[in-house]
Amino acid sequence: MVTVVAFHAHPDDETLLTGGTLAAAAAAGHRTVIVVATDGHMAALDGRKALRLTELEASAAALGVARVVHLGYADSGHGAVLFADPPDRVRFLRAEVDEAAERLAAILREENAEILLSYDRNGGYGHRDHVRVHEVGTRAAELAGVPRVLDATMPRENVARIVRFLQLLRVRVGPSVLGSLYSSGSEITHRIDVRAYAAQRKAAVAAHRSTVEGSGTFAALAKILLRLPTPILGRVMHWEWYIEEGAAPTGDPLGDIFVPAGR
Repeated sequence: MVTVVAFHAHPDDETLLTGGTLAAAAAAGHRTVIVVATDGHMAALDGRKALRLTELEASAAALGVARVVHLGYADSGHGAVLFADPPDRVRFLRAEVDEAAERLAAILREENAEILLSYDRNGGYGHRDHVRVHEVGTRAAELAGVPRVLDATMPRENVARIVRFLQLLRVRVGPSVLGSLYSSGSEITHRIDVRAYAAQRKAAVAAHRSTVEGSGTFAALAKILLRLPTPILGRVMHWEWYIEEGAAPTGDPLGDIFVPAGR
């Protein structure tokens, strides 16, 4: 049995980038753990605002994940302004990389993790918390001696098609420079077929009810995905992609995260 730890920025991120991979690993008998850097809230926490972490627990259960851990940081937000810290915790972006990495490394050591799933160097679509996940995840793996780090990503070419599709549906997608989003397809070392876990992923997305019922790009995309019949959803969300740190892509991505890419 291998322990796989997936490090994410916010509750709900786990559903789109690594949900199928985690479900597949759990179904195969491996131990899976989700660590989120932030609770997804901008203000001080109370019982109501802790809801997103409760929803994350339900999402994790749908994916077969054994454990969920929050590192204790607040959401840094996505925009020009970095707001002041809430009175009860620090925004993730303001945390020192080594301090945050040591928090994560302690969990990696406790779990004896053999694989860490993190984010690519662009933080996917560029959210500052996602970029920091890459920085902290890479450093934590060094501190804990985790032998393999796989950065969750998407081929940039696919993202361009998704953006065009959302625009056709009149979903507001903020202006972005596609050349700096996610990763080039030529960098990808692993492409995982996750069609068989569409039902679990759908349940995981639905578990984040407070986000789905809100506004923003994730809510709009989630509403579309949840309306799709499960077999169609499996075709739409067919693959999950990774870049193994320290490995050279071969041009023919591997189909199993437990198989190391060439180094």
